[in-house]
Amino acid sequence: MTQTSNPSAQQIPITVLLGGDVMLGRGVDQILPHPGDPLLYEPWVDDARRYVELAEKVNGPIPYPVDFGWLWGEVGPVLDQLAPEIRLINLETSITDDGEFATGKGIHYRMNPANIPALRAFRPDVCALANNHILDFGARGLCDSLAALTAAGIHTAGAGMSAAAARRPVVLEPAAGQRVAIVSVAGTSSGVPVTWAAEDSRPGVWLIGELSDRGVADRVAAQALAHKRTGDTLIVSIHWGPNWGYGVAMSEIQLAHRLIDAGVDIVHGHSSHHLRPIEIYHGKPILYGCGDVIDDYEGIRGHESYRPALRLLYFVSVEPGGQPTGIRMLPLRVRRMRLERAPRADADWLCETLNEISRRFRSHVDRVSDDLLGIGWG
Repeated sequence: MTQTSNPSAQQIPITVLLGGDVMLGRGVDQILPHPGDPLLYEPWVDDARRYVELAEKVNGPIPYPVDFGWLWGEVGPVLDQLAPEIRLINLETSITDDGEFATGKGIHYRMNPANIPALRAFRPDVCALANNHILDFGARGLCDSLAALTAAGIHTAGAGMSAAAARRPVVLEPAAGQRVAIVSVAGTSSGVPVTWAAEDSRPGVWLIGELSDRGVADRVAAQALAHKRTGDTLIVSIHWGPNWGYGVAMSEIQLAHRLIDAGVDIVHGHSSHHLRPIEIYHGKPILYGCGDVIDDYEGIRGHESYRPALRLLYFVSVEPGGQPTGIRMLPLRVRRMRLERAPRADADWLCETLNEISRRFRSHVDRVSDDLLGIGWG
């Protein structure tokens, strides 16, 4: 049943930071102060330090072990200026020094728990965990991850030791009378094994199955809306689709539209390693793919046309009453596994590409300052 927030509470606008995939395993873990076991079982690489070597061949030596703030580079002062009240990312890494490599997967990500200060340096409020890497080291790895994040004061959504835990929303009140509820779900289209679905007595993720199933949106919305009060902002963070490609499947569009029609305010999509289109549907933003934030892909060849070294962080403005009214985007690039401000030419490329791929959704991105791109509405 819908509840009403305290009408006497003074509400103020807030900003929600939405980031894509944060992948702290393999090469990234190896440059941090406490690197874990570098052993890998990949078709071409059996030692995570190889990814460090590849990155160094592209952009020069990395002075590892680096400090815990290294990964975020030049982002901190900008975030202090923009002052988002909530920071939400998709964490695609198991935080464990235990567990067994999940069978049937070619890629596994884990970070030594002693390196969690590197994640904490970004000051995330919530990590979405419904994705295709959080159980790379089994239930033991998931349990360790949840414990490490809880100890670090970071909320989690989308994975847990039971279905009820995986589906439990994170509800935050960043300002008086202004609540934000967040749930995290994953589709099988992103490569999540069906055996990772959380059940009553089985750890796992909130796996929603086939996106084209009309009942999927109804079930997700019903679970999420049960915790939404009048004036709240409801975010569904969803891991869907392939790693590469600007196209958006009709099933993704239909699911996102159905969620918003049901009462969801922001759809936060991720899985692709690069940006994907933005749509404003009935005044509510759908980010079909936020790309990567942190990874060890710097020296990997084969997808240069997508310019995956360029990154965006998304800042959604939310007015009192829970209505999103605009998006600002911070252009970044990664060099030596460290984020830095994107040069003007790179920021222009991001703006032009977003406009081109979002044209079918009638979304238009502009420069709103020397540092930021943006979309406004409302």
